[in-house]
Amino acid sequence: MIKPYYRTVLIYLIFASLWIYFSDALVAALFQSPEMITQAQHFKGFAFVVGTSILLLFLIRADLNRIEQVNHLLRKSYDQTLKGWVQVMDIRHKETGDHSLRVTRMTVKLARLMGVDGDELTCIARGALMHDAGKVGIPDAILIKPGPLDADEWAIMKQHPVIARDLMSDIEFLQPSIDIPYCHHERWDGSGYPQGLAGEQIPLAARLFAVIDVWDALSEDRVYKRAWQEDEVLHYIHEQAGIHFDPEIVALFLDHYDEIKASAKHVTYF
Repeated sequence: MIKPYYRTVLIYLIFASLWIYFSDALVAALFQSPEMITQAQHFKGFAFVVGTSILLLFLIRADLNRIEQVNHLLRKSYDQTLKGWVQVMDIRHKETGDHSLRVTRMTVKLARLMGVDGDELTCIARGALMHDAGKVGIPDAILIKPGPLDADEWAIMKQHPVIARDLMSDIEFLQPSIDIPYCHHERWDGSGYPQGLAGEQIPLAARLFAVIDVWDALSEDRVYKRAWQEDEVLHYIHEQAGIHFDPEIVALFLDHYDEIKASAKHVTYF
Protein backbone atom coordinates (compact mmCIF):
# COMPACT_ATOMS: atom_id res chain seq x y z
CA MET A 1 0.00 0.00 0.00
CA ILE A 2 1.38 3.41 -1.03
CA LYS A 3 1.88 5.77 1.88
CA PRO A 4 -0.21 9.00 1.71
CA TYR A 5 2.74 11.36 1.16
CA TYR A 6 4.12 9.19 -1.67
CA ARG A 7 0.67 9.07 -3.23
CA THR A 8 0.39 12.87 -3.09
CA VAL A 9 3.77 13.31 -4.80
CA LEU A 10 2.93 10.67 -7.43
CA ILE A 11 -0.41 12.28 -8.29
CA TYR A 12 1.28 15.67 -8.57
CA LEU A 13 4.01 14.31 -10.86
CA ILE A 14 1.47 12.60 -13.12
CA PHE A 15 -0.70 15.71 -13.30
CA ALA A 16 2.26 18.03 -13.98
CA SER A 17 3.74 15.72 -16.64
CA LEU A 18 0.44 15.33 -18.48
CA TRP A 19 -0.24 19.05 -18.27
CA ILE A 20 3.16 19.98 -19.73
CA TYR A 21 2.95 17.38 -22.54
CA PHE A 22 -0.61 18.09 -23.70
CA SER A 23 -0.55 21.85 -23.14
CA ASP A 24 2.66 22.20 -25.18
CA ALA A 25 1.13 20.09 -27.94
CA LEU A 26 -2.05 22.21 -27.85
CA VAL A 27 -0.13 25.49 -28.04
CA ALA A 28 1.94 24.19 -30.96
CA ALA A 29 -1.21 23.11 -32.83
CA LEU A 30 -3.18 26.33 -32.25
CA PHE A 31 -0.61 29.10 -32.59
CA GLN A 32 1.97 29.84 -35.28
CA SER A 33 3.46 33.26 -34.61
CA PRO A 34 6.13 33.65 -31.88
CA GLU A 35 4.12 36.43 -30.20
CA MET A 36 0.99 34.30 -29.87
CA ILE A 37 3.01 31.30 -28.67
CA THR A 38 4.70 33.47 -26.01
CA GLN A 39 1.33 34.78 -24.80
CA ALA A 40 -0.09 31.26 -24.76
CA GLN A 41 2.88 30.00 -22.76
CA HIS A 42 2.39 32.81 -20.21
CA PHE A 43 -1.29 31.89 -19.89
CA LYS A 44 -0.40 28.20 -19.69
CA GLY A 45 2.07 28.89 -16.86
CA PHE A 46 -0.53 30.85 -14.90
CA ALA A 47 -3.14 28.12 -15.44
CA PHE A 48 -0.61 25.51 -14.32
CA VAL A 49 0.01 27.37 -11.04
CA VAL A 50 -3.73 27.69 -10.41
CA GLY A 51 -4.46 24.08 -11.35
CA THR A 52 -1.66 22.59 -9.26
CA SER A 53 -2.63 24.79 -6.31
CA ILE A 54 -6.18 23.46 -6.42
CA LEU A 55 -4.92 19.91 -6.81
CA LEU A 56 -2.55 20.23 -3.85
CA LEU A 57 -5.32 21.79 -1.78
CA PHE A 58 -7.55 18.75 -2.28
CA LEU A 59 -4.72 16.25 -1.81
CA ILE A 60 -3.38 17.88 1.37
CA ARG A 61 -6.86 18.39 2.79
CA ALA A 62 -7.67 14.71 2.20
CA ASP A 63 -4.44 13.67 3.95
CA LEU A 64 -5.12 16.03 6.87
CA ASN A 65 -8.65 14.63 7.19
CA ARG A 66 -7.23 11.11 7.37
CA ILE A 67 -4.72 12.22 10.01
CA GLU A 68 -7.47 13.89 12.02
CA GLN A 69 -9.57 10.71 11.88
CA VAL A 70 -6.63 8.68 13.16
CA ASN A 71 -6.00 11.25 15.92
CA HIS A 72 -9.67 11.16 16.87
CA LEU A 73 -9.59 7.38 17.19
CA LEU A 74 -6.37 7.62 19.20
CA ARG A 75 -7.84 10.21 21.57
CA LYS A 76 -10.97 8.08 21.91
CA SER A 77 -8.88 5.03 22.82
CA TYR A 78 -6.96 7.12 25.38
CA ASP A 79 -10.20 8.30 26.99
CA GLN A 80 -11.66 4.80 27.01
CA THR A 81 -8.50 3.57 28.73
CA LEU A 82 -8.76 6.34 31.31
CA LYS A 83 -12.42 5.55 31.87
CA GLY A 84 -11.67 1.89 32.54
CA TRP A 85 -8.78 2.77 34.84
CA VAL A 86 -10.75 5.20 36.98
CA GLN A 87 -13.63 2.77 37.31
CA VAL A 88 -11.15 0.27 38.73
CA MET A 89 -9.88 2.99 41.09
CA ASP A 90 -13.42 3.75 42.20
CA ILE A 91 -13.86 0.09 43.11
CA ARG A 92 -10.61 0.12 45.06
CA HIS A 93 -11.62 3.33 46.86
CA LYS A 94 -15.05 1.82 47.56
CA GLU A 95 -16.69 4.85 45.97
CA THR A 96 -20.37 4.75 45.11
CA GLY A 97 -21.45 3.74 41.63
CA ASP A 98 -19.76 5.64 38.80
CA HIS A 99 -18.32 8.31 41.08
CA SER A 100 -15.59 9.53 38.74
CA LEU A 101 -17.83 9.50 35.66
CA ARG A 102 -20.59 11.28 37.58
CA VAL A 103 -18.42 14.14 38.82
CA THR A 104 -16.78 14.44 35.39
CA ARG A 105 -20.12 14.91 33.65
CA MET A 106 -21.28 17.44 36.20
CA THR A 107 -17.99 19.36 36.07
CA VAL A 108 -18.13 19.53 32.28
CA LYS A 109 -21.68 20.90 32.50
CA LEU A 110 -20.67 23.51 35.07
CA ALA A 111 -17.64 24.47 32.96
CA ARG A 112 -19.86 24.92 29.90
CA LEU A 113 -22.12 27.22 31.89
CA MET A 114 -18.98 29.14 32.85
CA GLY A 115 -18.23 29.65 29.15
CA VAL A 116 -15.49 27.04 28.79
CA ASP A 117 -15.32 25.13 25.49
CA GLY A 118 -12.98 23.49 22.99
CA ASP A 119 -9.72 21.92 24.08
CA GLU A 120 -9.95 23.53 27.51
CA LEU A 121 -13.18 21.65 28.14
CA THR A 122 -11.55 18.39 27.08
CA CYS A 123 -8.68 19.01 29.52
CA ILE A 124 -11.19 19.68 32.30
CA ALA A 125 -13.02 16.44 31.50
CA ARG A 126 -9.82 14.41 31.65
CA GLY A 127 -8.68 16.18 34.79
CA ALA A 128 -11.99 15.50 36.52
CA LEU A 129 -11.86 11.88 35.45
CA MET A 130 -8.33 11.59 36.88
CA HIS A 131 -8.94 13.69 40.01
CA ASP A 132 -8.08 10.88 42.42
CA ALA A 133 -5.25 9.34 40.39
CA GLY A 134 -2.81 10.08 43.20
CA LYS A 135 -4.67 7.79 45.57
CA VAL A 136 -3.01 4.82 43.89
CA GLY A 137 -0.06 5.71 46.14
CA ILE A 138 -2.08 5.75 49.37
CA PRO A 139 -2.23 2.54 51.46
CA ASP A 140 -5.66 0.88 51.74
CA ALA A 141 -5.47 1.10 55.53
CA ILE A 142 -5.67 4.88 55.17
CA LEU A 143 -7.63 5.22 51.96
CA ILE A 144 -10.66 3.19 53.05
CA LYS A 145 -10.34 3.52 56.82
CA PRO A 146 -13.90 3.50 58.29
CA GLY A 147 -13.34 6.45 60.58
CA PRO A 148 -11.36 9.66 61.11
CA LEU A 149 -7.68 9.70 60.14
CA ASP A 150 -5.08 10.55 62.77
CA ALA A 151 -2.49 13.26 62.15
CA ASP A 152 0.09 10.94 60.60
CA GLU A 153 -2.48 9.26 58.37
CA TRP A 154 -3.85 12.61 57.29
CA ALA A 155 -0.35 13.80 56.36
CA ILE A 156 0.01 10.78 54.07
CA MET A 157 -3.45 11.27 52.57
CA LYS A 158 -2.65 14.90 51.73
CA GLN A 159 0.15 13.70 49.47
CA HIS A 160 -2.21 12.28 46.86
CA PRO A 161 -2.42 15.50 44.78
CA VAL A 162 1.37 15.59 44.57
CA ILE A 163 1.45 11.91 43.57
CA ALA A 164 -1.13 12.65 40.85
CA ARG A 165 0.92 15.59 39.54
CA ASP A 166 4.09 13.48 39.39
CA LEU A 167 2.23 10.62 37.72
CA MET A 168 0.54 12.75 35.07
CA SER A 169 3.57 14.93 34.38
CA ASP A 170 5.23 11.97 32.67
CA ILE A 171 2.27 11.40 30.32
CA GLU A 172 2.30 14.02 27.57
CA PHE A 173 -1.39 14.01 26.64
CA LEU A 174 -2.40 14.31 30.32
CA GLN A 175 -0.06 17.21 31.17
CA PRO A 176 -2.67 19.90 30.24
CA SER A 177 -5.16 18.18 32.60
CA ILE A 178 -3.09 18.30 35.79
CA ASP A 179 -4.86 21.30 37.39
CA ILE A 180 -7.78 19.33 38.85
CA PRO A 181 -5.85 16.35 40.27
CA TYR A 182 -3.18 18.65 41.71
CA CYS A 183 -5.27 21.60 42.92
CA HIS A 184 -8.82 20.44 43.71
CA HIS A 185 -8.13 20.43 47.48
CA GLU A 186 -7.05 24.07 47.48
CA ARG A 187 -9.52 26.42 49.17
CA TRP A 188 -10.61 29.93 48.22
CA ASP A 189 -9.40 31.31 51.58
CA GLY A 190 -5.95 29.75 51.18
CA SER A 191 -6.34 27.05 53.83
CA GLY A 192 -6.25 24.11 51.41
CA TYR A 193 -3.44 21.85 50.25
CA PRO A 194 -0.92 21.00 48.87
CA GLN A 195 0.21 24.54 47.96
CA GLY A 196 -2.07 26.74 50.04
CA LEU A 197 -3.25 28.70 46.99
CA ALA A 198 -5.97 31.31 47.50
CA GLY A 199 -8.62 32.96 45.34
CA GLU A 200 -7.88 33.11 41.64
CA GLN A 201 -4.41 31.66 42.22
CA ILE A 202 -6.31 28.36 42.12
CA PRO A 203 -6.77 27.25 38.49
CA LEU A 204 -10.33 27.69 37.21
CA ALA A 205 -10.67 23.97 36.45
CA ALA A 206 -9.88 23.09 40.07
CA ARG A 207 -12.28 25.75 41.41
CA LEU A 208 -15.08 24.35 39.26
CA PHE A 209 -14.36 20.78 40.22
CA ALA A 210 -14.09 21.51 43.96
CA VAL A 211 -17.78 22.43 44.17
CA ILE A 212 -18.86 19.27 42.33
CA ASP A 213 -16.51 17.02 44.30
CA VAL A 214 -17.71 18.25 47.69
CA TRP A 215 -21.35 18.05 46.57
CA ASP A 216 -20.81 14.43 45.54
CA ALA A 217 -18.83 13.54 48.68
CA LEU A 218 -21.58 14.86 50.94
CA SER A 219 -24.45 13.47 48.87
CA GLU A 220 -23.26 9.86 48.80
CA ASP A 221 -22.52 7.26 51.46
CA ARG A 222 -18.82 6.75 52.08
CA VAL A 223 -17.00 4.21 54.24
CA TYR A 224 -16.47 6.90 56.88
CA LYS A 225 -19.87 8.72 56.77
CA ARG A 226 -23.51 8.58 55.80
CA ALA A 227 -24.95 10.71 53.01
CA TRP A 228 -26.35 14.12 53.92
CA GLN A 229 -29.81 15.28 52.93
CA GLU A 230 -29.85 17.27 49.70
CA ASP A 231 -30.96 20.53 51.33
CA GLU A 232 -28.15 20.19 53.88
CA VAL A 233 -25.59 19.73 51.12
CA LEU A 234 -26.79 22.78 49.19
CA HIS A 235 -26.88 24.88 52.36
CA TYR A 236 -23.31 23.87 53.16
CA ILE A 237 -22.08 24.77 49.68
CA HIS A 238 -23.83 28.13 49.91
CA GLU A 239 -22.20 28.77 53.31
CA GLN A 240 -18.76 27.90 51.97
CA ALA A 241 -18.83 30.50 49.19
CA GLY A 242 -15.83 32.72 49.79
CA ILE A 243 -14.34 30.24 52.28
CA HIS A 244 -13.87 26.93 50.50
CA PHE A 245 -15.28 27.83 47.10
CA ASP A 246 -15.15 30.58 44.50
CA PRO A 247 -18.33 32.63 45.21
CA GLU A 248 -19.05 33.16 41.51
CA ILE A 249 -18.92 29.43 40.82
CA VAL A 250 -21.14 28.65 43.81
CA ALA A 251 -23.75 31.11 42.53
CA LEU A 252 -23.62 29.56 39.06
CA PHE A 253 -23.89 26.05 40.53
CA LEU A 254 -26.91 26.88 42.68
CA ASP A 255 -28.65 28.83 39.90
CA HIS A 256 -28.37 25.86 37.53
CA TYR A 257 -28.40 23.08 40.09
CA ASP A 258 -31.15 20.95 38.54
CA GLU A 259 -29.59 20.77 35.08
CA ILE A 260 -26.09 20.21 36.50
CA LYS A 261 -27.40 17.38 38.67
CA ALA A 262 -29.26 15.87 35.69
CA SER A 263 -26.04 15.88 33.65
CA ALA A 264 -24.63 13.23 36.01
CA LYS A 265 -26.76 10.67 34.15
CA HIS A 266 -25.67 11.65 30.65
CA VAL A 267 -24.11 8.89 28.57
CA THR A 268 -21.03 10.94 27.62
CA TYR A 269 -19.05 13.80 29.14
CA PHE A 270 -20.03 16.30 26.43
